[in-house]
Amino acid sequence: MEQRAAEQPSRIRARVPAQGHAEAVRGRHPADADGAQRVPAAPAPGVGTRADAEPAALTHAVAGPAPAAPVRKPQRHSVRAQVLAALRDSLLSGELAPGAVYSAPALAESFGVSPTPVREAMQQLAVEGAVEVVPNRGFRVAERTPRDLAELAEVRAMLEVPAVLRLARTLPAERWEELRPLAAATVTAAGHGDCVAYAEADRAFHRALLALTGNRQLPLVADDLHRRTAWPCGGAAVGVADLLADAADHMALLDALGAQDHPLAERITRDHLTGTRFLH
Repeated sequence: MEQRAAEQPSRIRARVPAQGHAEAVRGRHPADADGAQRVPAAPAPGVGTRADAEPAALTHAVAGPAPAAPVRKPQRHSVRAQVLAALRDSLLSGELAPGAVYSAPALAESFGVSPTPVREAMQQLAVEGAVEVVPNRGFRVAERTPRDLAELAEVRAMLEVPAVLRLARTLPAERWEELRPLAAATVTAAGHGDCVAYAEADRAFHRALLALTGNRQLPLVADDLHRRTAWPCGGAAVGVADLLADAADHMALLDALGAQDHPLAERITRDHLTGTRFLH
């Protein structure tokens, strides 16, 4: 299923501000036109009034020139990052349809930005496997088969199930209550039928869970796999009932971990990641 690069769906919302505007997307910080915030250069050490000039010069002659103070501070959230977040939301919501081809200039016009940050964001999505590069045309949204999703989910289980079991044997029961608000957030998002909000809340829960291991790389690797297993909403594949059942797994897992029921915790985690109900 393809569509011409020039025929972009009008329903894609302009979630990225035009370059040079002060507004930001979804709570992100506003950007300068060049994507950086200006900060004044700090005065060189020892430089002050005229009376200080000779001692300062002597100091520089002996110790060498002081390192130049940075004059530009990289912005936390660039236009590219905002475009990337907006594109990910559109993929999850189904606004960017699997199999369809989209051109960077047309998407850039929808977002009110230049094509460059869109191309950069699309290249990142290509690395993640969400889109494929179509030479001289743009990017095709990847169509993952049930087998693709099942294999990715299996890899997630290989990482997360042993981690949860190791934590279950070492963490005190009360530590699991720290994750209760994050689990509740997934239930709330699921109840609203908001697939994009649910995906964000779900990833936040799993990141926090794996962060308890103390391994800084594990949440990063698992989060990348989580993105790759995302299933677009908006069709018959995923409904509110599926989201609610998936969110209920988070609460049930915390209950099992708090009760130190390790076999039940293992079964819930494995089914949650590899179950056929909803591969996310």
